[in-house]
Amino acid sequence: MAQSTDEQLRSLVSGRTVLSEFVASVAAAGPNTFVQWLDGEELVGWTFDEVADKVARVAQGLVDLGVQRGDFVVLMMRNIAEFHVADLAVLAAGATPVSIYNSSSPQQVAYLINHCGATAAIVEDDDFLARFLDDEAPAKPSLRTLVSVRPSSGHDANVHDWNQLLESSPLDLGEAAAAISPSDIATVIYTSGTTGNPKGVVLDHENICWTVECLREGVGIIEEGWKTISYLPMAHVAERAVSHYGAISNRMVVTCCPDMNSIAAYAGRVRPNLLFGVPRVFEKIYAGINAVLAADPEKAQQVADAVATSIPIREKMTLGTASQEEIETFEFLDAVAFSTIRELLGMNELELMVSGAAPLNPALFSWFRGIGIPLSEIYGMSESCGPITFTALRPKAGTVGQALPGVSVKLAEDGEVMFRGGNVFKRYLHDEENTAETIGPDGWVHTGDIGEIDDEGYLKIIDRKKELIITAGGKNISPSNLENALKSISVIGQSFAVGDQQPFVAALVVLDADGARAWANASGKAELSLEQLASDVELLAHIDAEVARVMERFNNAERVKKVKVFHEEWLPDTDLMTPTQKLKRRGLRAKFADDIAALYS
Repeated sequence: MAQSTDEQLRSLVSGRTVLSEFVASVAAAGPNTFVQWLDGEELVGWTFDEVADKVARVAQGLVDLGVQRGDFVVLMMRNIAEFHVADLAVLAAGATPVSIYNSSSPQQVAYLINHCGATAAIVEDDDFLARFLDDEAPAKPSLRTLVSVRPSSGHDANVHDWNQLLESSPLDLGEAAAAISPSDIATVIYTSGTTGNPKGVVLDHENICWTVECLREGVGIIEEGWKTISYLPMAHVAERAVSHYGAISNRMVVTCCPDMNSIAAYAGRVRPNLLFGVPRVFEKIYAGINAVLAADPEKAQQVADAVATSIPIREKMTLGTASQEEIETFEFLDAVAFSTIRELLGMNELELMVSGAAPLNPALFSWFRGIGIPLSEIYGMSESCGPITFTALRPKAGTVGQALPGVSVKLAEDGEVMFRGGNVFKRYLHDEENTAETIGPDGWVHTGDIGEIDDEGYLKIIDRKKELIITAGGKNISPSNLENALKSISVIGQSFAVGDQQPFVAALVVLDADGARAWANASGKAELSLEQLASDVELLAHIDAEVARVMERFNNAERVKKVKVFHEEWLPDTDLMTPTQKLKRRGLRAKFADDIAALYS
């Protein structure tokens, strides 16, 4: 069956908005659970009907506080149920919600408020509130109203209590939805950015409804009632697309996980059907499993052998070319090993696991597929309202899938990936120059990524156009390929390749806590701390040997020749990493300038 075109999808979602989609889901699935959370060991939550009542009351409360049609309202909260209420309530009040990354400093908060001219803010608690009230941050003249979801008993008298808004008389959500046009701004996504100030990506309601429909067709297996977990920043377009917009339209059950580090525990409790994550999440899961197996080398080898046998069979099963004997082999391995691993991970009910926001190591992709976890890789950006390419049911290792329904993808002469479709953002807020540079006159968007497209239409991302390493010898090298190879070493968790205008490529690497501890236990050095391990002669020799091994598949000019080992993890949403754990190369180069120089001395 042919995929829908851009025009067909636009026709399908004509007249729809985020709020009208929510109203329709309330009518169809009112008594069903929409959002839930863990209260101790117990899952508690709100139905679509209950969320609708709260949305209607908070929306009226915001109007009573002076929020007007066309205003911007910033949201700063973790992954809590109140986020979903707040976002929809702002829309119902006729305004536009804008999420802020939770680790933003008072200065960054002020920049975003002043850039969009926000008149109101809804924050989770006093910790977030303090960043809005910081006297040393720039003034925020447009900001008139502050609401705290969980105010302290002695909170500022000028800060309004969320619970007071919930006591407002509910406005009519049907009338509120009817007053919104598909061309109205639904949200502004501020790019986390690896350089410079963030840009405000303007998405309208048609963008979002079109993208949700595009994904629904492209995935093909999403069912009402699917369980998912919301744990990545709500300021990121991918988390909004999956656990907010997608959950509203597809009537899924969203479990709110306010601490990203608790995702493993939540997966074990919830048993999700759909799970989206960034590669670092899956790298940690993989490292954790191997650390456990390392205590029993014989069992570890048995699992490794089973996975090695399974991977090519799973590839054939995906393509429908596996023989009955091969299928039975996988079923046997699944029964004796893989099903137990999935059960322990809380992934035994997964219908779809998706990796995005950064490149995924193909070996890691194959490992998860090999143990029966339906992992696929997606590619997109804020400017595409989330996705551009995704082949959920027939993924191919090392690629990010084929163009989704309604999306056109091509390569420019220099290999830059370009796309167009109903998911193309409207503009950068207050930034005509960057808008014109990004969206061409014919509607094609420049992604800034270098890619390749194979004969089946699968896209492979090589690297960021501006991040290629150009050595002193003039060789153009993709750092992410090298970094993924380094991270395949069990004791390495993070890596950063350098070598611009240098005679060879080197790298900074961070020990993986689980992998390094497993090596220490097996090497009779269990008493050493991570800091001590980072300078342990035997471990450094092991790392050098492993680096040489994983570099064999690259040509000599591309190979990492030297590494510097660190023990402290580079944390997300800092000067070193974006919130979705992409490397901030400029920040890393600045912080470790002396270490990099020493590699070439």
